[in-house]
Amino acid sequence: MTAMKTSLRIAATVATVVASTTFAGDRLLATGGAHMIEGAGGGGIVPWAFIAGYGTNRQVGGSAFYTRVDVDDFKLDSYGAAVGIFDRVELSIAQQKFDAGSVIPGLKLKTDTLGAKVRVYGDAVYDQDMPWPQVALGLMYKKNKDFTVPGLVGAKKDSDTDFYVSATKVWLGGAWGRNALATVNLRATRANQLGLLGFGGDKKDSYSLQPEFSGAILLTDQLALGYEYRWKPDNLSAFKEEDFQDVFVAWFPHRNVAITAAFAKLGTIAGKGKQDGAYISLQLTL
Repeated sequence: MTAMKTSLRIAATVATVVASTTFAGDRLLATGGAHMIEGAGGGGIVPWAFIAGYGTNRQVGGSAFYTRVDVDDFKLDSYGAAVGIFDRVELSIAQQKFDAGSVIPGLKLKTDTLGAKVRVYGDAVYDQDMPWPQVALGLMYKKNKDFTVPGLVGAKKDSDTDFYVSATKVWLGGAWGRNALATVNLRATRANQLGLLGFGGDKKDSYSLQPEFSGAILLTDQLALGYEYRWKPDNLSAFKEEDFQDVFVAWFPHRNVAITAAFAKLGTIAGKGKQDGAYISLQLTL
């Protein structure tokens, strides 16, 4: 609980600083998405082609977040912030703290993530007459802060960079009269459990291409229901790695506040199978 309070204070402070130095964002509600656990704007586990914040092509926006994932044997805390520049470039920073005490008592793993995303084509909201989606290119540089255990189980590196292409399509009034969106990504990665168990392994040390999917529908003007699936590489002989998926509900009680709750199915983590549980995230957006 202390960690949660500290993280929320950090998020609020970052949002206040952004607010004091930028214009208020004028983009459509929810188009900044939530924050994924690695910091980029999008769903909880999948980035979208949208740029974080509500800034238009003449504005700078931003957001800050805190996320808690609590599954059967593990807990993950993630917090960070992102800045969206002229609805074209997104820069993000985040830290993931993973409590692996169920494997080794007292073991906590940390990964720092620096992200960048550039919108290269289209506008998913205003190009409704176009068949093509909005497209963005992104990267995430990740640094594992506790490499002793990942190294012992076969990980090859304590830092690496993910590269991805993201395509997001929006249909205004397109699903039973409600707004809907879908995102399809392709990620080049060597990360083991997002990087918390290092990068590469004894089974495979090269990049692999992993698809990702995220879809959502706005049930009301303030409530969205969605589903995500993220394929992941299986690089380590010691620990089988499985795909992530979740069903989420995002609530926007105020234009600048988003609360996301999800049921997450994270498969096998560190040798412990069927890791299912709750995901909750608070986001402040400008």
